[in-house]
Amino acid sequence: MDINKAYQLISQKLSGWTNDFIKLLPNILLSSLILVLGFFVAQWIRTLAGKVIRKVSANSALNNLFTSVIYIFFIGVTLFVVLRILHLDTAVTSILAGAGIVGLALAFAFQDIASNFISGIFISFRRPVNVGDIIKIKDYMGKVEEVNLRDTIVRTFQGQKVIIPNKDVFQNPIENFSLLGKRRLDLNIGVSYGDNLRRVKEITLNAVKGINGLSPDEETTLFFKEFGDSSINLVIRLWINSPEQPIYLEVCSEAVMRIKEAYDENGIMIPFPIRTLDFGIKGGVPLNEMPIKVSAPEVVNNE
Repeated sequence: MDINKAYQLISQKLSGWTNDFIKLLPNILLSSLILVLGFFVAQWIRTLAGKVIRKVSANSALNNLFTSVIYIFFIGVTLFVVLRILHLDTAVTSILAGAGIVGLALAFAFQDIASNFISGIFISFRRPVNVGDIIKIKDYMGKVEEVNLRDTIVRTFQGQKVIIPNKDVFQNPIENFSLLGKRRLDLNIGVSYGDNLRRVKEITLNAVKGINGLSPDEETTLFFKEFGDSSINLVIRLWINSPEQPIYLEVCSEAVMRIKEAYDENGIMIPFPIRTLDFGIKGGVPLNEMPIKVSAPEVVNNE
């Protein structure tokens, strides 16, 4: 008896499912057709959007991001239409609710990654740095090798490769030495108090004339800055026609050698640091007036 009831129950269920399937068969066929067409349309739109975006932006990472977002958007629209045709509205609502909860949890878990990603998008739009630029961010100075959506890779002049998160690039000041196409060299020098400063200025400026690598559009200038402890300090400013570090160092080296040679030829002294020592215990008595006491050695009698 129990077997007959179970058989009847199973038969009724199977019959009901078969009838429901037959009723839904047109919708299933229609949804399958829309799903296939939706994938082809999304792929076609993705290709078309990529061609359009590449005409506006040269950033491959940003271009791939936009085309992927467009593709995922159209795939999502296709899936929601398919579920609506199959009368699975409740499933759509549950999927959206679950996606919101999962998205909120992921936002808290990966907030640093999200921050770097969003900063990378802003950097791609603003383009404060480009590949090949010489920049300084925080304590790192070097040439930019790669800019992507998560980080910026800089190779320092010492040869190390530094990976800087885009959040730090976006939120900190950036010194870009390549924007102007030239760099300024500030060379600090100290001369003796006994030298004629106008003569020093003339000799110094003449010494650096004609250095290979100086910018012809900028004038070399010299300023006396301060009275130092043992010298009068000055700075000479040279503009170099390239931001590249080897040229910068070569011009700096050549300027130092020429100035030193010119000072030697004209008797201009670059003084060593001078310190005045007071040997007086009370009131600063000069060293030559200090009494010198010489004690005779003690004679030891061994008898």
